[in-house]
Amino acid sequence: MWMQLLEDFIKNSKEPREIKRATAVKMLLCGYKHEEIMPILGVSSGFISTYKKSFFKMGIDGLKLGHKGSKGYLDDIQRAEVIEWLQTKDRWTLNELEHHIASKYGVTFFSKQSYYDLFDAASISWKKTQASNPKYDQELVDSKKKRFVNCWRRDDLK
Repeated sequence: MWMQLLEDFIKNSKEPREIKRATAVKMLLCGYKHEEIMPILGVSSGFISTYKKSFFKMGIDGLKLGHKGSKGYLDDIQRAEVIEWLQTKDRWTLNELEHHIASKYGVTFFSKQSYYDLFDAASISWKKTQASNPKYDQELVDSKKKRFVNCWRRDDLK
């Protein structure tokens, strides 16, 4: 029973530290001694004892990493609303996004990366170029095109 739990956990876990913990416990249950396990896995005797006790006390959860990360500032529903809002606008700035989130949800992110992640989740590039050139003059462009039209023609070379 224990062995099957450990094998499934090792097969499905993506975290190397969890795999090392489970492997140490599994080897111990297979009859390996601490002195044999330590050089193979590069762990200490205390490491093996700690996770053996933890496994028998809490099961597989005793081998998992303890940190869960911090709680997000926006819940899933609020995040979805912000992403939807971003997708409805044609043009915006980072300041607009900051103001919208602060005024509607009372949240100010510590890092700008959190705002960039929202742009990314909405499939929007926050590094937009100007929509139009304010110095663009169509008449000037047309006159230069007429003047240089012969320079742009390419003779077919053989």
